[in-house]
Amino acid sequence: MAALNLSYCSCVGSSRLTSSRDLFNPFRLSTHTKITLKFSYTEVFSLRSQAFISLRRPRSGTISAAMATGSVKEVLPPALDSTSEPPPLFDGTTRLYISYTCPYAQRVWITRNYGLQEKIKLVPIDLQNRPAWYKEKVYPANKVPSLEHDNEVKGESLDLIKYIDSNFEGPSLLPDDPAKREFAEELLTYTDSFSKAVMTLLKGDGVDEAGAAFDYIETSLSKFEDGPFFLGQFSLVDIAYAPFIERYVPFLLEVRKYDAMADRPKLAAWFEEMCKIEGFQQTRRDPKELVETYKIRFAVCSSLKPEKLASGRHYDLQN
Repeated sequence: MAALNLSYCSCVGSSRLTSSRDLFNPFRLSTHTKITLKFSYTEVFSLRSQAFISLRRPRSGTISAAMATGSVKEVLPPALDSTSEPPPLFDGTTRLYISYTCPYAQRVWITRNYGLQEKIKLVPIDLQNRPAWYKEKVYPANKVPSLEHDNEVKGESLDLIKYIDSNFEGPSLLPDDPAKREFAEELLTYTDSFSKAVMTLLKGDGVDEAGAAFDYIETSLSKFEDGPFFLGQFSLVDIAYAPFIERYVPFLLEVRKYDAMADRPKLAAWFEEMCKIEGFQQTRRDPKELVETYKIRFAVCSSLKPEKLASGRHYDLQN
């Protein structure tokens, strides 16, 4: 048995969320509460409002509070630009190359924040002024995210979150339940279709397509009742969707006057729970900043086809 002090975050303000405005209000405050749990290494324990984590693959030694909450607070390094020297490449250090503004990179950043800050070094890249050495010496595709590990560099966000979950020690972010794993693959496969559908509305058309996509998310969140997340407990599926919903919802509300949370209580409750996860909190940006970024993006990229805007293979090159 092990004793563990945990901190969880709870929102202060209205106890009922009725619209997207409540969730994306930058002035909502948080408090932290400490609890003590005693558990064996094979038990499943609850972290704030049924956010379940299965300690299926515990690290050796004692389990820290950081592992349980999925995060250690850190000082984020400045982004590297064309004037920056490269790190000592392929020296045995595992490095995650990201942009602080890219939702695809944010997926992998959240996964890394789940207790792997000391194992995987964060290397942010300035996408507007990229260092030449990144394309020449690190990742010829010249995109983020990419992961330098075992003298190789891998890319593509969905591949990377699965790779990190499979190749690093720690609690798994996929459940053992075969039915949940099958549904996880279905939802991960749907991410591009979801983005493509919502993108049509971001550009000013396609209310029906976007509405159907959000309805699919609402229905998916109703499949398992053992927690507020897609698979009941927090998983890679939540990580895959959170960076995009974080951007889409406030932009649609302010610019297109479309409230994606209205009449979708499961979606609203899911995002509220996501905002309590420290590993996600550290990657978030001010909703107002995200909205302004998307306003600029669509003014500049309005001639691009929706499939290019929705694809991770194009987003960073156009951003």
